[in-house]
Amino acid sequence: MEITDRDYSVKYDAETTTIYWQGIMRLNSTGYKPITQLLGEVAALQPSQIILDLRKLEAFNSSGVTMLARFLRNTGKKTAILLIIKATQDIPWQKKSVRHFQQVVPKLQIEWE
Repeated sequence: MEITDRDYSVKYDAETTTIYWQGIMRLNSTGYKPITQLLGEVAALQPSQIILDLRKLEAFNSSGVTMLARFLRNTGKKTAILLIIKATQDIPWQKKSVRHFQQVVPKLQIEWE
């Protein structure tokens, strides 16, 4: 499963159960629908864990943060899937926003680079 655009890509690797995010994502809420669908399809596979590797996602607007928070909340509440985010403190939006995802899903694991 993969979504590729000129400015970004979101790719699921089934072998590692990792969703790799890359580029600059400044979409409106409807622009995130294909990504929401991809996330839902991955969760429906019921892997034991889902790793969200955000380390190459340079920019993510508030609509994207909201979309991801909803996915984390819904998946964290309704499934036993372990959710892990890989992030870097070198990218300002990640340093500022990623830690707030744990308020939405307390059992979320964050691995900082």
